[in-house]
Amino acid sequence: MRSSLQQPARLVPLAFVAAITVGTVLLLLPIARTGPGGTDLITALFTATSAVCVTGLIIVDTSSYWTPFGQAVILALIQVGGFGIMTGSTLLGVLISRRLGLRTRIIAQAETRTLDLGDVTAVLRIILIATLLVELAVWGALAARLHWGYAEAWPIAIWHGLFHSISAFNNAGFSTYADSLMRFSDDWLVLGSIMVAVIIGGIGFPVLVDLRRTFRRPGRWSLHTKITLLGTAALIGVGTITVLGYESAAGGLFDPLTISERLLDALFHSVMTRTAGFNSIDIGALQTETLMLTNILMFIGGGSAGTAGGIKVSTALVLILAVWAQIRGEADTTAFGRRVSADILRQALTLIVLAMIAISLGTLHLLSVTTFSLEQVLFETISAFATVGLSTGITADLPPSAELTLVTLMFLGRVGTITVATGLALKRSQRPYRFPEERPIVG
Repeated sequence: MRSSLQQPARLVPLAFVAAITVGTVLLLLPIARTGPGGTDLITALFTATSAVCVTGLIIVDTSSYWTPFGQAVILALIQVGGFGIMTGSTLLGVLISRRLGLRTRIIAQAETRTLDLGDVTAVLRIILIATLLVELAVWGALAARLHWGYAEAWPIAIWHGLFHSISAFNNAGFSTYADSLMRFSDDWLVLGSIMVAVIIGGIGFPVLVDLRRTFRRPGRWSLHTKITLLGTAALIGVGTITVLGYESAAGGLFDPLTISERLLDALFHSVMTRTAGFNSIDIGALQTETLMLTNILMFIGGGSAGTAGGIKVSTALVLILAVWAQIRGEADTTAFGRRVSADILRQALTLIVLAMIAISLGTLHLLSVTTFSLEQVLFETISAFATVGLSTGITADLPPSAELTLVTLMFLGRVGTITVATGLALKRSQRPYRFPEERPIVG
């Protein structure tokens, strides 16, 4: 029984490897590239990994390097990665058999990270509904705006709208425009539609399920929902205000902009750092303080069991609550009248430490094989691990070994956290004895 419970921790990474492999092979085909012949292996592998892991980092321009076939492959990989390979296969089982067995529920839980096995069916249903509704709505809004507001022909507007709606909902950050979304930096409708899709996709499906059930009764929301919503609102708000303050100063990026443009771009940047990866401003021109803030927001990421990456809002808030409890001298970590179990605290601490180790090692390697500054390299590695996709502009100039390092970080950031969280949750071993307690000096 124990070996079968640990199966999801093996199946999830293997499924993502399979998707990346298929995507790499398809992108290697001559029909996928605009130039003569096919692309090289590293470019295909990097792009496929970035798409499946819904990151958005690119080493070639998506709009000019890849043909419509290549762009369609990237879009399909984004949808597969964001939707979740295990989630998608389980959904097919639901649609066919109208029921889930225990084994299938456990496999699906590894991907959706639902709080209870009984919630899996509801989560899968809401994933399908939310995906279709949000992507269709944003697709329609963007296509209409691009046609009537920017005079794009209907076929082009429809394609751009579809690509960006799927990329936004899945927090991927891929764009069919060479400048990402910088040309729309003053357009509230385009950027607003993208932000809505990013937030809904990245907040986490267990939260959506909880809100659907008890939307009018906030008192009955789960602790996970409460801390995710609170953390999301706080991070977006603090990020917006801080970016606005730093970049509106004399010489800042927002100095020549109107108040409306400043507010829109600050809000958009704050939302996109939650792992979406689109940009309406030049990331390489941001103030050092803004880049540091962006690093923090990227590292935290979005909600659990959604399309966002990072260590997740709930992980960060749980540890902040634990620190606050320790400062106050309280034995228990509590929030909203509930006590957080010690197991959850240890899992959160483990995920953060492993994330910091991965980012540190990746940063060290990039520093050793490039001449870029620590500021640029650290930004790149955090963006890769947190599956964000923002860059100061150095990605295309990295040597092959550095690109492979980013591939590894993207895979670990998307799949590693799932595997580790699942393994920690399922691993339960109890020694028949306990060692004598001793208290080493801390601090």
